[in-house]
Amino acid sequence: MSEADKIVRSCIDILDRIIQDDMTPKNIKRAADEVKQNLLSGDESLAVRAASSISILEEIVNDPNIPMHARTLIWSVTSQLEQISVDQ
Repeated sequence: MSEADKIVRSCIDILDRIIQDDMTPKNIKRAADEVKQNLLSGDESLAVRAASSISILEEIVNDPNIPMHARTLIWSVTSQLEQISVDQ
């Protein structure tokens, strides 16, 4: 398993935590699920999927209704996705 695959797996695990958290608003859960599906689909290169996912996450992290713990998890996912190189 490559380093990029490990990063994606870790991100998906964190996104699952957000999706399953009862304290997370539905719109945040929907966006987290959208990011998860985006990362799992193999239609584009991993770098493009990561960039697209980061864009979605940056939109929802500024939602005033997001709980602080979910915001922290989203920052963690964003940080991990930023490590994926353009070559992948």
